[in-house]
Amino acid sequence: MSTGDRANIHISVIPMQGSEGVHGNLVLIHDLSFVARRSQDTKNYFVALITVLGCVIALITVFVAHVSWRGWVNGTRAILRGEGLLRPFSSPPSFELQPLAGDLRQMLREFEAERRANHQDETGWTPNRLKELLNSELRGDEVIVLSNREPYIHEQTPQGIVVKRPASGLVTAVEPVMRACSGTWIAHGSGSADRIVCHRNDRVPVPPDDPSYTLRRIWLSEEEEQGYYYGFANEGFWPLCHVAHVRPVFRQGDWEQYKAVNRKFAEAVIEEARTDDPVVLVQDYHFALVPRMIKERLPNATIITFWHIPWPNPESFSICPWQRELLLGMLGSTIVGFHTRYHCKNFIETVDRVLEARIEHEHSLITVGGKETQVAAYPISIHWPTQEEIDALPDIATCRAILRQRIGVPEGQRIAVGVDRFDYTKGILERLHAVERLLEKHPELRGQFSFVQIAAPTRSSLEEYQNFQARITRTVERINGRFHVDGRPDPICLIAEQQDSYTVNTFFRGADTCVVTSLHDGMNLVAKEFVAARDDDQGVLILSRFAGAASELPEALIVNPYHVEETADALYRALNMSSEEQSERMKSLRTIVRSYNVYRWAGHMLIDAAQIRQRERIAARVGTSIQEQRPDAR
Repeated sequence: MSTGDRANIHISVIPMQGSEGVHGNLVLIHDLSFVARRSQDTKNYFVALITVLGCVIALITVFVAHVSWRGWVNGTRAILRGEGLLRPFSSPPSFELQPLAGDLRQMLREFEAERRANHQDETGWTPNRLKELLNSELRGDEVIVLSNREPYIHEQTPQGIVVKRPASGLVTAVEPVMRACSGTWIAHGSGSADRIVCHRNDRVPVPPDDPSYTLRRIWLSEEEEQGYYYGFANEGFWPLCHVAHVRPVFRQGDWEQYKAVNRKFAEAVIEEARTDDPVVLVQDYHFALVPRMIKERLPNATIITFWHIPWPNPESFSICPWQRELLLGMLGSTIVGFHTRYHCKNFIETVDRVLEARIEHEHSLITVGGKETQVAAYPISIHWPTQEEIDALPDIATCRAILRQRIGVPEGQRIAVGVDRFDYTKGILERLHAVERLLEKHPELRGQFSFVQIAAPTRSSLEEYQNFQARITRTVERINGRFHVDGRPDPICLIAEQQDSYTVNTFFRGADTCVVTSLHDGMNLVAKEFVAARDDDQGVLILSRFAGAASELPEALIVNPYHVEETADALYRALNMSSEEQSERMKSLRTIVRSYNVYRWAGHMLIDAAQIRQRERIAARVGTSIQEQRPDAR
């Protein structure tokens, strides 16, 4: 073997060791040239394999990038425009961006929920706090309120022009908001001296004693008022939404007037708006078409429609011949608010039944035609009286004396009071039947108990209301005749006339109990007003389970007004309740009503509106920037 050959040979000696020590050596002879050649071949094979794989991967990467890059870019631009976050995608984005859009949208909602929570301290809601919120969240944005009923009515009398505040839950709730945030209130001018006191363009500063906002009055002809208000709104919409076992009446002529008057009010909003993006608070069922009419002219306006009455289930609402037009009109709103979540649920289900809409039940969002509407519950409340306002009323003992004198009863007489408009939805008839049953079951109360019913006349030109008022009068006369005790007052005193707030609060403070037996009510503020008046922590509230207030005031005696026996028993329990139990219940009720006051109601709506406005403004700015950067825009 030559020297070169020997150089390629390597000898290895490996000792072999068993369990008992070394047994020998294993001799391995390697041909190193062969090993080297095999090593080089293996190396070349792996290099080639890696090269081929690299080329394949590169080709796949280029192909995927080419296919997906356009989708990524378009999808990202869509998100920056607000699509998928503020509105649906105008065209389907790349599938990779859909989870990203969903994550960003959820993060934005969580951020807004956290911001709202920072404002939702349930104590200390005052006009000043509402002003601070408006300054911080809306930064002085213009606020316009739209309602049928005006907050102040000027009437011509022999003594001159007098100013009246109408008995309206809506006015009670919204007027303090306008005092806090200023702005313009647009309403139907119905007073005999309303035109006389108006300044230029039908405007008048209010309140008269301390003007803080502007009232813009709209004039309606007798035909318009008959068709829009008495006809469609109150013979059709009112019984429909209250499911009050009164047949709704729908006439084509009333519908035409309703549309025309809604257009008139929408035009007034547009005239009053000083900016292209005002905050417009549309109040109640009189203006279901107005939001879309405003949005067509002021697309940047933030419109909050608050529905002060119940919303029925889809089957009941389907009675209305123009249900589609009404729903589309309401969905011109940025936010649609109801008193309770139950009414929100009914509204969403109605939209789902009637319209082609995308509904996000988790977030209560309805999208129609690419426009989102938030549906939310905002339980309305009252202005909690200040100590000065309470001090202006007579003390409790004096209030009792005034009430006894007013109805002609002796000292020691047990008194319950009801305060309502003369409306078939308020359960006045059922309440009278409960009083009758109480006197049947407890004869010892005859001549010792009086029920006072204040019933303010309303919509007296409608036949249904005329018949109802006549029926109540006949029922009162029958019960009084049946349970009359010689030398004692009648058990029921019916006061069928409007009373001012001073008189009503005097009655609240002087009575032993207040009875609210609505057959169906959005909220019912009488219950809360009674609680607010009782700073002595006495008195008992009897409250219908079908009033929205029942979910907020569990310490009241909750009754089914259709169950006469149950209401009669609740009356008896209230009249015999110990002072200690009354105090416990009333303190709890007063804490709730004080905290959940009208400023909280307005504050929560305005916070939501402010957050939506902020998102829309950001989206608009980003969208404009992208548009300017497009080649075709240069």
